[in-house]
Parts: sequence; structure tokens; C-alpha cells
Amino acid sequence: MSRIELIATAPMGLESVVARELKQLGYEDLTVENGKVTFAADEAAIARCNLWLRSADRVVLKIGEFRATTFEELFEQTKSLPWADWLPEDAVFPVEGRSVKSKLASVPACQSIVKKAVVERLKQSYCVERFEETGPLFAIEVALRNDIATLTIDTSGAGLHKRGYRTLPVEAPIKETLAAGIILLSRWNPDRILADPCCGSGTIPIEAALIGRNIAPGLNREFSSESWPTLSEGIWRQARIEARELAKWDLPLKIYGSDINKSVIPTARFHAKEAGFGDVIEFRAAPAEEFQMDELYGCMITNPPYGERLGERQEVEDLYSDLGYVASLHDTWSFFVLTSHKGFEKLFEKEADKRRKLYNGRIECHLYQYLGPLPPRKKEASDTGDSEA
Repeated sequence: MSRIELIATAPMGLESVVARELKQLGYEDLTVENGKVTFAADEAAIARCNLWLRSADRVVLKIGEFRATTFEELFEQTKSLPWADWLPEDAVFPVEGRSVKSKLASVPACQSIVKKAVVERLKQSYCVERFEETGPLFAIEVALRNDIATLTIDTSGAGLHKRGYRTLPVEAPIKETLAAGIILLSRWNPDRILADPCCGSGTIPIEAALIGRNIAPGLNREFSSESWPTLSEGIWRQARIEARELAKWDLPLKIYGSDINKSVIPTARFHAKEAGFGDVIEFRAAPAEEFQMDELYGCMITNPPYGERLGERQEVEDLYSDLGYVASLHDTWSFFVLTSHKGFEKLFEKEADKRRKLYNGRIECHLYQYLGPLPPRKKEASDTGDSEA
């Protein structure tokens, strides 16, 4: 099991962001497709990618892929795969499924056949007739698309958006993975100020803080593959040691969140504290129209209300106009606004430099990107007369 094939599933529109994250982790042999990035790696990547990927939904282990247009083909090809390389005798292995544009359209039938095929293969491997399934979880998925079946095992458990800090219930939140993806698409870096005037429960500011201090987003949660006895001993421990050593725990940051809804600010502060940024991110209750910063070259990154509900549309359109007015007062800033409202640019009174289609859950949105000038490059030590020791 020296080389394996993994798939990082991705929200639609963020596949290239996930691919860039993987390359930064050192995984260059990859293929980008709709909704996923497939890449070759060693088994240590199971731990490293689960800990580090910010915009991916989950990491799954690819066991096999083949054409299947009959249930017999699905059974025999599934049975031929090396399941015992990964599943111990006491493994719990439920089977999920999905089928798109394939002759084998009955998902329950495909799940049942895959389950039977895996059982038959494990019977041969372990020389037993029955499996109690009392051990670690190995969630299998059979995904059929255009008659091609892909068999995978989930390594993540709960989706990667579950970082562990957002514990209080909130209305219409943005997923942590989408928030991180938007920040990674922006031109923000920790030397610049970042503000979110519609911060809600604080997800965008908190994800920015994690990125700014290079803290692995999965560092404080557990993953299903941590209990797999078939993984080499120590890979999770080593991955966590590496993540802690790479974090810039004390790096100064200038991150601000505000919201017109006073009731969400205590929740945002609580979540920031849970994430370790209680004294790093400044939250306050204020309408977007009152936003004013003297610092230059900042980034505003926000996910305002969309006006999807009856009776909210006019209020939301006024908000978009206010954001446009704020932008006119901060001409060195860059602005990144995610919304499903088709008339956003007209209300903002400026055409976006770039637009990117993204999905917030099932809602089709666009990320409107207004790119201000980059900050002047810091003078090199030689320019100031200083020298390194």
C-alpha cells in the first residue's frame, strides 16, 4: 500500500481551489473533474489532507473503477477488488450509493450488490462465513456515472466543514469550507486588514484567522480513519505534530466582523473563542452603511443575505446599495461579495472585475470580485540599510 489513489470531493466551483491546496501540500499528480480532485499519494496523505484541506468536502480512498452495465458485472468487478487490504475482519462497512446517467439506475439494488460482493471477497480473505461488524467504520460508496462505477471508502467521517468550533445553532450559515474557499480566492493575506460587515455567526472571520495563522482546520477534530488498524502506525500522530509545528500561533492579525443583527454577535464571539481567536477577532453590532476604516488596501469578504424570503427583498437591495457606497469610500480596498441576487452589480453600482459561480448549499450564487490595487511591496532590508545577522 505504498501508493494509493485518493479523491478530495469539492463544492461545485471550488475544484481548482482544492487542487491548489493539494499542490501546496506536495501532491502534484492530480486530475480535476466536476466536484472532485483525484490524486496519487502515499497513505500518510490520508491524515495530512484531512487535517489541512480547507475547501474540500471530504477525502475518500479510491478502491477501484470499472464499467458496469449489468448487476453481474457490478458484482464480479467489485468482488475482484482488494477489500481485505483495508477492511479488517471486524470492520463496519455500510454501503451508500448514487447513480447518474447509468443503466444501473436503482441505487438500493447497487448498494445491495456491492455489499454482497464485498462480503464474498472478505469471506475468501478471512475464511469465515459471517461478519459481526463491531469494529471501526469503513463507509463504502458506489458511485455510477455514465455506466462507470467508482468504489471508494470514506476516510473523513463527518464532513470536513465540521471544524469543531461552530457549536451553537445559527440561521442560514455559510459552510466553513465555502467560507475558506472564498478567502483563498481573494487576494487577502495576513498583512492586510480583513472585514466582514455581514458576519453572522463569524464563520468568514474565523476561517480567515485559521488561514492567516496557517492553522490546519482539522487539528481539533477526529476522523473515521484514525481508528483504522490497516493504516501504518503513527501517521496521524506525525501529521498532527507537523501541523502544530507549522502553525504561526502568535502572528498578529487585523480581522473584524460586524452585523446589523445584534443577537448574532455573542454567537460569533463564542465561536471565535472556541476556535482560539477570542482575543484576535473584533466583533461589533453595526449596520453595513456605517462601515469605515482608515487603513488602506484592506479586503472586505462577505456573504450578505440574499433576499430569498418574501418581504426581505427590498431590505436586502438597500443593503447592497449601502455596500456599494462603502466601496466608493474605500478605493484601495478589494471587495468580495457572495450572493444569489441577479441584480447585485446594478445595486452595487459597479461591474465586477470577476465573477465566479458557486453554490451555497443548493442555492446558485456568484462571487462578485472587485479587485483594488495591491499594497506597495515592503522595502527589502537592503533598501533600508538594515542587514540580517
